[in-house]
Amino acid sequence: MTSPDRNEITPEPLYLNRRNFIRAGVFAGSAAVTGLIYRAYRPDTIAPLPEEAPQAFGELAKRPEFQAGEEPNSFEDITNYNNFYEFSTSKTAVAREAQALKTDPWSVEVGGMVESPRTLSLQDILNFPQEERIYRFRCVEAWSMVIPWVGFPLAALLEQVKPTSEAKYVAFETAYDRSVMQSSFSAGIDFPYVEGLRLDEALHPLTLLATGLYGRQMPKQNGAPIRLVVPWKYGFKSIKSIVRIMLTDKEPPTTWNIAAPREYGFYSNVNPNVDHPRWSQKRERRIGEITMRETLMFNGYEKEVADLYRGMDLEKFY
Repeated sequence: MTSPDRNEITPEPLYLNRRNFIRAGVFAGSAAVTGLIYRAYRPDTIAPLPEEAPQAFGELAKRPEFQAGEEPNSFEDITNYNNFYEFSTSKTAVAREAQALKTDPWSVEVGGMVESPRTLSLQDILNFPQEERIYRFRCVEAWSMVIPWVGFPLAALLEQVKPTSEAKYVAFETAYDRSVMQSSFSAGIDFPYVEGLRLDEALHPLTLLATGLYGRQMPKQNGAPIRLVVPWKYGFKSIKSIVRIMLTDKEPPTTWNIAAPREYGFYSNVNPNVDHPRWSQKRERRIGEITMRETLMFNGYEKEVADLYRGMDLEKFY
């Protein structure tokens, strides 16, 4: 697969007070933000991946309704430009630092307001029918990728545990191993990382539990062995390395909303009409491209998901 010149301009992170502010990228592309600090990202400067590549899946289903219709970013881009603060606040260092994560054995506890709670092993997770889905991925920092994920619908798992009639939300929690991960103080956010969805969002056909990408099991820096992918929301909603999924009747706390509630709402849908308090969300930089492009409502999935928010003020429920 060919790709454009990779002299990609990407933001230099700013480190701010951990409870009231957040570390965030600052972006180019408009006169309002010119003159800010940038960093060049080039694949030839990144740390090499481990020699032992993740195990390949067999033949995967490829349903046309889940194909973005755009050329995916390269494997090198996707696996070497990552936000995973448990390992590093440098996007290009995560690929190296995350190799310390032990992903086998692994278990995911699924419980709360369900009729049939269970704990899944890694093999249980991989026993779900796996399929490839090519999704657009939009970071709140105004960069984007197109990623060929491997995984299965979150709905398939929830159907097995049978949410009760009282359940309204799904809460997620990331692994936190202090022996190989950063402290909360170093990362600027509290650990373990937590996220949440409304139950109807979780049951939507687009919502994926991803177990791999590019036909192989998930690289550690991308959230091995299992992560959430919600393609119409900003990327930080797609929690990595999940160890706990709980059904609840109350809106669950989420990490970035705890850290900066004025900047990061519970929903965090991609919305070019609602700017981040410190930068515009109208445009984005696709990794591997030089110019900016327009950001699409719901990241281009408006037709599929707009009905979930019918009657809601999306400037209030941001």
